[in-house]
Amino acid sequence: MPKRVNPTVTEIDSWLHERSNWGRWGDKGGAGAINLITPKKRKQAAELVESGRTVSLSRPLPVEPSQENPQPVQHYMTVKKADDSTGGYACDYIGIFQHGYSVTHIDALCHHWGNDGMWEGLDPAEEISFNGALSSSVDAWSDGIVTRGVLLDVPKYRNKPYVDVNDPVHGWELEDIAASQKVSIEPGDALIVNCGRESFSKINGGLFYTPPNHPGVHPSCIKFIRDNDIALWGWDIADDPKFEYGHSRTVHSILSSYGVAILDNALLEPLAKACAEEDRYEFMLTINPLIVLGGTGSPVNPIAVF
Repeated sequence: MPKRVNPTVTEIDSWLHERSNWGRWGDKGGAGAINLITPKKRKQAAELVESGRTVSLSRPLPVEPSQENPQPVQHYMTVKKADDSTGGYACDYIGIFQHGYSVTHIDALCHHWGNDGMWEGLDPAEEISFNGALSSSVDAWSDGIVTRGVLLDVPKYRNKPYVDVNDPVHGWELEDIAASQKVSIEPGDALIVNCGRESFSKINGGLFYTPPNHPGVHPSCIKFIRDNDIALWGWDIADDPKFEYGHSRTVHSILSSYGVAILDNALLEPLAKACAEEDRYEFMLTINPLIVLGGTGSPVNPIAVF
């Protein structure tokens, strides 16, 4: 096998700029690569359902502060008596700062940008306001996302419990894992990459993110994502934190260059277990973002159906 080397800055830039999806979907551009999920694609996903087994990819909303959760979810209750004083009811308040390393959420295309602008080349200074984004926001996906999901299980392939801090996941490795699992990646798929976050956290006091380091996915995966016309990328970890190409050239660049949605902080250990037990790594995936007008994302509870 030829020696595999990391791409250069020039190569990364060419992937992001020369292969950009800007303008590809015309007046439906706000939805980005979710446009690849056609009615035919949804029907294909539904036909994958055999046993009817369901698996959640969401973490519980994290209400306790920690190093990786400096802005915990606010959740408190109120109890009120009924007007006739014979009963009562409970109500609760939930406040969420969703981005970061704790809440399972989907990133809208307005969440990230580089030196050349937001998705479709728009200027963030003009598009982002205190009251929300004027374009490329999460409400572009208000009808929900239903497509074929594919899990690539990195720990299983490496025969190690988790991806380590100094050994990020590379693009060529994704190709090898897909081949080893005998699964193809098709346009419009949701590609879910398991990196063993739960096992990593167990040896780090329950934490995944311990500043300034955490396990990561290398920017070399950007090319794999574009080559396969993926509609949505999901993971349980995040970008490789070394930023050897600069902060604007991380895997999050797929938001602004390719219009590919990102499912952040997914809980993937149960999904990996289910895939192994079902002996299949494809499934129907459903994600229903909250309709937050102008929102940069939404907390979600993705469900895989086998």
